[in-house]
Amino acid sequence: MMIYTSSEVQKQFSTLLKKALSEGLIKFKTKDGQIFIIHPEIPPKVSPFEVRSMKLSITKSDILEAIHESRARYS
Repeated sequence: MMIYTSSEVQKQFSTLLKKALSEGLIKFKTKDGQIFIIHPEIPPKVSPFEVRSMKLSITKSDILEAIHESRARYS
């Protein structure tokens, strides 16, 4: 794996970001010797419309009763 200088990163930022996407990460070294890693965050392959479910101890009759009470109160 190649380690780039901070000046190379500044000059070729978009190219190096594309390289990070294809290779998984890139490393660069600052003038004072610190090494940093840039790696892309790959979003999970989940639909934005997915709704997480909740486990509740509620029955169909409880739901229907709540609907009837709400309709009676707000109708």
